[in-house]
Amino acid sequence: MISIASRSRWICSRCMRTARTFSPVSLRYLPSALRKYSAEGGQSVEAEADLDKTRNIGIIAHIDAGKTTTTERMLYYSGVTRRIGDVDEGSTVTDFLPAERARGITIQSAAITFHWPPKPSEDHKGPTLEELKAKGLPRSAASHAINLIDTPGHADFTFEVLRSLRILDGAVCILDGVAGVEAQTEKVWHQASTYRIPRIVFVNKLDRDGAAFGRTVQEVGSRLGGWPAVCQIPWFENGYGRFQGIGDALSLQGLFWEEGGDGKKVKVSSLATLEKTDEKFASELKKARVALVELLSEHDDTIVENFLENDEDHLAVKPMEILESLRRCLFDQETRVIPVFAGASFKNIGVQPLLDQVLNLLPSPNERPDPEISIGSTKGGLQSLLKGDLIVQEQESKKLATQKKKKKSVSPYSEAQTAIQKLEGCALAFKVVSDAKRGVLVYVRVYTGSINRNASLFNTALGLSERAPRLLKMYASEAVEVESIPAGHIGVIVGLKYARTGDTLLSYPGNKTTPPEPLNTLQLRPIDIPPPVFFASIEPHSLSEEKNLHDTLALLLREDPSLHVTTDEDSGQTLLSGMGELHLEIARDRLVKDFKAKASMGQIEIGYRECISGTSSAVTKMFDKDIAGRKGKAGCTALVEPFNPDEYNAEQTETSEDLLLDEVRDGNRITIHAPSLISNDQGHHKGPKTSEELLPPHLNTTMVKTSLYNGCLAALARGPKNSFPLHNIHVTLTFDIKTDLFGTETTTSAISAAARLATQSALKEVESTSALMEPLMNVSISVNEESMGAVVHDISSSRGGHIVSLDDDGESSTSTAENNPDLPPIDVSKIYAPPDPLGPSTGSGVAGSNSLNQSRTITAKVPLKEMVGYLKHLRSLTGGRGTFVMSVDRFEKMGSQRERAVLTELRGM
Repeated sequence: MISIASRSRWICSRCMRTARTFSPVSLRYLPSALRKYSAEGGQSVEAEADLDKTRNIGIIAHIDAGKTTTTERMLYYSGVTRRIGDVDEGSTVTDFLPAERARGITIQSAAITFHWPPKPSEDHKGPTLEELKAKGLPRSAASHAINLIDTPGHADFTFEVLRSLRILDGAVCILDGVAGVEAQTEKVWHQASTYRIPRIVFVNKLDRDGAAFGRTVQEVGSRLGGWPAVCQIPWFENGYGRFQGIGDALSLQGLFWEEGGDGKKVKVSSLATLEKTDEKFASELKKARVALVELLSEHDDTIVENFLENDEDHLAVKPMEILESLRRCLFDQETRVIPVFAGASFKNIGVQPLLDQVLNLLPSPNERPDPEISIGSTKGGLQSLLKGDLIVQEQESKKLATQKKKKKSVSPYSEAQTAIQKLEGCALAFKVVSDAKRGVLVYVRVYTGSINRNASLFNTALGLSERAPRLLKMYASEAVEVESIPAGHIGVIVGLKYARTGDTLLSYPGNKTTPPEPLNTLQLRPIDIPPPVFFASIEPHSLSEEKNLHDTLALLLREDPSLHVTTDEDSGQTLLSGMGELHLEIARDRLVKDFKAKASMGQIEIGYRECISGTSSAVTKMFDKDIAGRKGKAGCTALVEPFNPDEYNAEQTETSEDLLLDEVRDGNRITIHAPSLISNDQGHHKGPKTSEELLPPHLNTTMVKTSLYNGCLAALARGPKNSFPLHNIHVTLTFDIKTDLFGTETTTSAISAAARLATQSALKEVESTSALMEPLMNVSISVNEESMGAVVHDISSSRGGHIVSLDDDGESSTSTAENNPDLPPIDVSKIYAPPDPLGPSTGSGVAGSNSLNQSRTITAKVPLKEMVGYLKHLRSLTGGRGTFVMSVDRFEKMGSQRERAVLTELRGM
């Protein structure tokens, strides 16, 4: 690390600021400040709608890192609860589902609202941020509203984490101080990076035997791909005894918690006091401050100016100046600076300072980038839409009317501008929960305007309107009714019948149920749902229970779109598919115990796929039957061929005049051509225009495209040889209105049926080239050094997998998590980390590794079939200490011998 003093002196010296040095702890921990936040004031809180003093944050981490335990302490210290809940006792606020309390894990993301610091009174607004800045005080000196989401850590519930991350403004990543950076931590960290969410790290469980803060800090650099800015260091009794507190490198203070207390009383010691009572710890705290200022100087010129103003004294730089520098670096993700804090939530140590830094460092909704949206075929930001810029782009990319319609006095642009001005609110439904008492709860994040009670909400995904009879502010399983949910806030709508996870809801005034074009096509960023790899049959106990079962499954799918329900055409069985064994077990518990469905679930099976290696001819099929007593007639032509997703590039796809759709879904590519229906536009614009006058009055281009698409998907759901869903298939459909359209006899159902028949017939032609595919999993196994040999041998010999890498958690020299070729790699040797009590130091205070207790990570690719029930076997190999996570890498074609063995097993022969 280049020292600040050695940098060039071209930076001008500025006048010293009058802002005084603050003590972030001394402002906080007063007994009178801790009083219960009254839920009765929920409506007045909404009326304030002060976004600058609002934080929408999430808790993300590997399973069993202490997310729920930390959340419980936050609620206790903020005054929301009067007692601290315990995960082992099943008494936590956020884990309120019976299955969560029974298993001791988080299954469903829980949203909860509280204030930090607690408000002295409900009508007390407190100082503004401008007033705090003028006094030289941090943001944490004023009460903020925190909307917190506690997310699951188990790999089976990755989708639950994804749908929560997309609506957050910041996140706290919790690490287990004993296990360090684990596999699932890397995964959720990468997911948060895709949404560019600023994150701070809290190293938890430092009270446990084997905890190594220094080693964990190193892993933040080596495995998460960032520069750890150590803001706090652990304080051990006599240097190696009980974990008793933390040293704050920002304020140069020691924070001491008494053993066995509830954590409310914090003893604050200045650096001068520490030098008298614990000289070694004081020395390390000064090293941490020097390292922190030096790190920030590499990325922020302002902190260099502050350093020079203070006579090049690292300890004299004011805490407010360091906080602002940290904030600037955190918001600029190219700097890759990661603030790191320390504590032990179970022992009630370090949670209040963590809450302070959530307010000081993480952004408010006003400070986040413009949310990404799509409107028609145009993508951009929400604010660009509200200003009218996106409408101009949309008009340039697609003409909304024919020459006859252009004679109207009001232009489509004017209508769109008027519609935007009337827009009252835009929200994203990021989660749907079926509550036994309240019914269906739809969790929403409001991005602009507000959602008011009894407002009419237009669902742009489903194309229908619903009314919002009740609005709630959630406190986990408890709720307070409110009149409106303003922009930047998270709330719940009760009583919506159709809204699903990922739907965009618009609040639009007037009696007109549908907003004008193109506002009715507005979509906030959708979620990509990973393909399910496990399935099990669901059977009702009697025929009379069948309808109730299907209604219950529909509720379950609204809750969790990563579940899939299909019907086997041969056996008539209802099949439920999910992301893992635990995922399906939880779904069964929800069906049977929570929804009281009288049904049984069969044995969990693996979802195989089929592929083809040959190309069919163009097969034309005509559908000519009565559908529900109405004449239906339509034709379609299909051609199927193999598809390689790795070689596909959507941007380089050839375009043609008659192209209606070209989309990749679930590993298959679907291309739809419509000759005579799509024609070139005249003039400067290169894109296509629709000729709606060529179609009968009851059809339009969108309906034709959707019907063809759905018919093709139905055919791909069942392979020609073994009836498994098809994978890596390219289907080209052709619908020519001259030969395939028959006036009023051609309905959407007939078009869909014709597309399905044509695709099935084309697949039948290449049935002989069909082969079975199985899911190949990315598996990350964490074991100690002693057990590594046995685990590697078991994976490579007994389970048919191959080892990708063997990583020593403490010795990686470059980032393995987010390697960006445009950015230099993280040099672990330059990372400051305090020495661990039981580990030798390896230069510059970086913690060294231990011997056989050293954690190692094995990365392998293994067929899913071999990983069913693997956890019990792994625990027997590692003495109960091994853990693993896995995710789908791809579907891989089986060899003929393995295919015969699998089919023999499936058929019970």
